[in-house]
Amino acid sequence: MSRFKPRWQSNSDEDALEINVIPLIDILLVVLIFITATTTFSTIEHLELKLPGSNHESIATQGNILLITHEGQYALNGRVLANDDDSLALAMTNLEDKSELLIYADADARHAAVVRALEAANKGQLERIHFATERQPE
Repeated sequence: MSRFKPRWQSNSDEDALEINVIPLIDILLVVLIFITATTTFSTIEHLELKLPGSNHESIATQGNILLITHEGQYALNGRVLANDDDSLALAMTNLEDKSELLIYADADARHAAVVRALEAANKGQLERIHFATERQPE
């Protein structure tokens, strides 16, 4: 039984069909160069802050007390607030005594949480804001 072969197909196994991958590699290199040339690299800078301490002892006994945990949770005068900006600002606005605010922030609290508290105190029109510090060893 004879096998039918088209004219374009060769009779020898040496002329087998090959995929030329060199143009594919060239295209991938061009795309890689394009991506690396157009990508913007931004460096995130960290500021090393040394927070202030206190050498003398003074305890605020009157006024409002705001606690900020390391997770960013707020508690105003012993009442835990919802973890959003509006509830903190609303609680500051609804305070009866707006003369003083004492902020106790955890050492691991994010700076943004403290700034949000200061912005809420500004919206609530509190007169004086104090930060609780640890006494430095002498």
